[in-house]
Formats: sequence, structure tokens, C-alpha cells
Amino acid sequence: MVQEQPPVSIIMPVRNAAETLARTLESISNQSYTNIIEIILAIGPSGDGTRSVAEEYCKLDSRINIIENKSGGTARGLNLAANLATGEYLVRVDSHCQLPEDYVRVAVKKIIETGAGNVGGIQKATGETSFQAAVATAMTSKFGVGNAKFHYGGLEGPVDTVYLGIYDTILFKELDGFDEKLIRNQDYELNIRIRAKGRLVWFTPDLVVKYFPRSNISQLFSQFFQYGSWKRKVIFKHPKSLKARQLAPPTLIVMLLSSAILFALSSAWYLVPSLGYFFLCIAVSTVQKGISLRLKATLSLAFITMHVAWGLGFLFGRAKITEFCSE
Repeated sequence: MVQEQPPVSIIMPVRNAAETLARTLESISNQSYTNIIEIILAIGPSGDGTRSVAEEYCKLDSRINIIENKSGGTARGLNLAANLATGEYLVRVDSHCQLPEDYVRVAVKKIIETGAGNVGGIQKATGETSFQAAVATAMTSKFGVGNAKFHYGGLEGPVDTVYLGIYDTILFKELDGFDEKLIRNQDYELNIRIRAKGRLVWFTPDLVVKYFPRSNISQLFSQFFQYGSWKRKVIFKHPKSLKARQLAPPTLIVMLLSSAILFALSSAWYLVPSLGYFFLCIAVSTVQKGISLRLKATLSLAFITMHVAWGLGFLFGRAKITEFCSE
């Protein structure tokens, strides 16, 4: 007979998260699941008081264990935490998110039912400022981020990847965890190896996690530039993982550059494809319901920033192991 509530370990990489960590830890403390035996925070170098926030919560919850992640890398932090974890399942949590109170309960139920190697749900982008609200809308749009279910939802079942996730601990350690050479897309890459092992990566819309996007355009550009850079690295490692949707942003960059060069050398007509793309971004933003005109304008900018940054990163980004950043 399967134990009703097997022991679970929370693993969390934390870096420069002073503004959001308290909210995340509160959402873990409020979980309806009663057998979360430890909450392991791998804290990287931070200049914003992150460690002080974590230490304050240590006093309130004896399950919290702080370890040092000198590199600051997300994959390294997750692996350090997982190596210390003793739970039957590992629940990955991001320090910029907020879990619903039944998150762990539902996740454990699903992973037991399906026998999956990883179970996850929806990254519900949520804005607290007008810029974040625009980015959140873009991140839940197929036009903005493609057709991955974890961005906007869909039917339950096997998928390529999910947001965050709960992992079978034995399988996770058997696969040696996350690839520490990857600063972004390490979750996608691990899910490739999970599926290659014959285990499912399972998406369920019953798991909805609030995620708070970057708060300004430079941060957004940097984030998506890195996404593109590291996606290329993952594809080089696993060529069969390439999806048609991943070619759209770099193709856009080639089109924009070609359009500009041919315009300068020949005719203004060559600007038509580029102008068509920009007008499409404006049109998609305009038809969004329930948001102000100002927010629609910001949404257009968010679409363009995300597409262009991802494409540039994919084509020209130099994915360096020293480019550490929080998720």
C-alpha cells in the first residue's frame, strides 16, 4: 500500500530575492500537505539582504536549512540542496513565485498516480506593476511564448517540459540532477533525460503557481537573451529536442537584419516584412480585452523585446558558465 503522505523535501535556489523570498516561504508554510520534512535554501551571493530574510524565517520554521551556493548558479544550488534532501520526492520551488496552498498535495498525488519522473503545472505570470502586467500578458500568450502548455494551460498529459516540478528523488539522483554547465534551460534539459529514461514528464493544469515577471525592459531583455543563448546550448547537446517553434525568433532576427540591409542597399520595399511584424505585434496587443490603451502599448513593446532578445541570444549569445542569475 502506498503511503498516503510520503516525505517531501523542498529545494530552492535563492539569489537576490529579498523582495519576494518572504512571500514564497509563507506560501510553503501554508501548504496543506503535512509531511514536508525539510525546506533547503541554497543561497547564492546576493547584495540585497536575501540571507537576512532567510535567517529570519529559520527562526520561525525549524524545517528550513540554509546552505551556501558560492557559484550562484541555479543548477548548482538545486543539486546542492538535492544532495542533502532525504524526502521521497523533491519539490523544486523558485524564490520569485507563490504556491497555492494545495500545491504539494496535488503534486504528490499526481506523481504517484502517473508514475512520472516529474510533474508540474502552469506558470501563472502575475503583474504587480503596469510593466509587469504587460509582460505577464505576453508570457501567457501563444504569440508571445509559443505553445508550451505550462505558460497558459491545456489538457493534462505527457509533455516535453513543465514549470518547476516535483521529482522522484531516486530518479533525480540516478540522473545526477541538473547539468551545472547550464545556467538557463537546465530544467528542460533534465526533462529530456527523464523522458529518455522511459519516464513521463507530466503536465497538470491543477497546479497553478504565481510567477512575478521582471520589472523593467532591460531585465526582461537580459532574461530572454539568456533563454535564447542557453536554448541553443541545450539543442547542441540534444539535437533531437529541436522544435519548430524554437526557430521562429532566430528566423525573425534574420528577416529583420536582411530587411534593414536590403533597404539601405536597394529599396524601401524591403522594409515591408519588418513593418509587417511590428504591426502584427501592435494588432495582437490591440485586440486584448480588459486592458488599457497604455497597457496595450507596453504589451507591444514586451512582445518585441521577448522575441528579439530570444532570437539574438540564440544566434549570437555566448552562453558562459560565469553568467549566473536567479530564475
